[in-house]
Amino acid sequence: MNRQHQLINPMLISISGPEQGGVFNLISEDMPIGREGSNAIIIQDPLLSRRHCRITKDGEQFTLRDLGSANGTFVNGVPVKERVLLHRDVIKVGDSSLLFLCHEDDDENPTASDTVELDDDHLITQSTIVLPQGEGFYLNAKKVLPMTARTARNLQAILRIALEINTIRDLHSLQKRLLELIFSVIPAERGAILLKATLSDELSSSFGWSRAEPHIQPVTASRTIVQQVLREGLAILRNDVAEDAMLMASKSLLHSGIKSILAVPLSHLENIFGVIYLDNTNPLEKFDEEHLQLVTAIANLASVALENANYIEQLNNETKRLQDELSLDREMIGESRQMQAVREFIARVAPTNSTVLVRGESGTGKEVVAHMIHRNSPRSGKPFIAINCANLNETMLESELFGHEKGAFTGAIAQKKGKLELAEGGTVFLDEIGEMSTMLQAKLLRMLQEREIERVGGTRPIKLDIRVIAATNKDMESAMKDGQFRSDLYFRLKVFELIMPALRERREDIPLLASYFAVKFSQICNRHIKGVSAAARNCLLRYDWPGNVRELGNAIERAVVMCSSDFILPDDLPDEVIETEAAPPRSVIIDDPEDLTHPTIIGSVMKYHEAMKEAKKQVILKAFDQANGNHFEMAKLLGLHPNNLHRLIRNLNLKSLLKK
Repeated sequence: MNRQHQLINPMLISISGPEQGGVFNLISEDMPIGREGSNAIIIQDPLLSRRHCRITKDGEQFTLRDLGSANGTFVNGVPVKERVLLHRDVIKVGDSSLLFLCHEDDDENPTASDTVELDDDHLITQSTIVLPQGEGFYLNAKKVLPMTARTARNLQAILRIALEINTIRDLHSLQKRLLELIFSVIPAERGAILLKATLSDELSSSFGWSRAEPHIQPVTASRTIVQQVLREGLAILRNDVAEDAMLMASKSLLHSGIKSILAVPLSHLENIFGVIYLDNTNPLEKFDEEHLQLVTAIANLASVALENANYIEQLNNETKRLQDELSLDREMIGESRQMQAVREFIARVAPTNSTVLVRGESGTGKEVVAHMIHRNSPRSGKPFIAINCANLNETMLESELFGHEKGAFTGAIAQKKGKLELAEGGTVFLDEIGEMSTMLQAKLLRMLQEREIERVGGTRPIKLDIRVIAATNKDMESAMKDGQFRSDLYFRLKVFELIMPALRERREDIPLLASYFAVKFSQICNRHIKGVSAAARNCLLRYDWPGNVRELGNAIERAVVMCSSDFILPDDLPDEVIETEAAPPRSVIIDDPEDLTHPTIIGSVMKYHEAMKEAKKQVILKAFDQANGNHFEMAKLLGLHPNNLHRLIRNLNLKSLLKK
């Protein structure tokens, strides 16, 4: 069902936390959020800062800004400093999750037109019965029922349906069983259950069922009747449909030979959210007022069960959608100029089938980029297969890539398909491509040019439809110059080339990454860590991170395990991080007024570490003098491994002092 976005009043819906279920309309141009009473949105949560974040409005654009909070502001699981909000973004502050809505969805779930065709008819028949809400007599204690045999059967059917439907939680199963039970007491040939979207009159879900051929869909329904029931809350019965003069505008209904139509509203707490729609073509089996009363009673009983099942399905679909779309993006955290360029690169190259070469230091996220390119490409539903070229010797890698025939070599006891063949239609990620032997480079080049391979020991070419993404941390220019890597393969791979920035080149992202890893590893390690203290963040900002994001993640995981307070402190970080001498000019030292660690404690901790660094300097300088500048002898005197000594000299900025 194609339609334009339907605008609604922008709002935040609290889906977890102290204000769960609350709705906050975004009507002001400036909406601060926090635990202080002066905020536009007040959330009484000790994990929130007094003024935690704010949402500002500029025309139809809403921007979320973190206000230097202690525990960070997250959007879809990713910590942010500033972010333009998109429809259905989930904002996480403390223990609260807030769903941002600004328009109705273009639903990707099955819609009315997928299973039930709504016919644009103009039905005005001469035999119409309308039953307003509340006028049904089966569930009205004030009505006196004529106790006939038919009434007794109807009451028995209502009781059976009430007992059965409340045990079913799955929406599809509930709709199917409900129509089956209705067909057992109503002479309908076809039926449908149509449900509205939560925040509009558009139909978001439908289920059609035919007595004669229950698996054949769609069922044709009168749009006029469905919309009237939804709009006015009326239960409607119409007979002699084919005799109406206006029916010529409804060719599909006329072709179906429909004689009777019965439609009743589904409602809960005065909210009409759906319709039960029945029809038949047999002129001898017309619906009557008794049928209308019975289906109305059944609808009243089934409404709560249907609404709950529909709501649960919508939540499950939304959860799955968010997980599918954002699970990988959570690993690509950062708002720096460099990371924005990476995201723009992915958006440009993902829709293509061209090869991509991703270069960068170890730990910068090259495989994450490959995953994101695949997930945002037309091949996303096909396999993604990653191969580390550095982990296998030449023979094993050749077999792993191209496969082998039975008897191709000793131990080849059966035919084996290679990873390239198994990835048919999808993406192959070749990590550490710079470590591949020159012989395999030639075979890979042929595959990229001809789009076919031969298994080891085979003679029959196998056509392939795959995309190749390669990655390396090697200096490819030097490797080509030294003859270690083929230049023709290099240029064939780098149709698109991306160089991932090192973490030290985007230091402004370090606090965001630290907050993300603190939350992640707190959950994994079952620790209640509220965040990273300002003093610890300053230490993180000073360090150069030769292992990049991977090293930062390991450092925060260690800190979470070692932490003995609510906040990660400098003492919880690895020695090499807190021993770093001075912050680079580009870094920003954090002074966090919302940090719950007492300022005097921060001061004393920082003085302690400064004293420790000074003491280490003096010990190393004294050892230097005693060893006459011999670094190996210095390491022996200090009881250190030479590599650890060199690390200390580098971190303490002593290189210039130790030159002779």
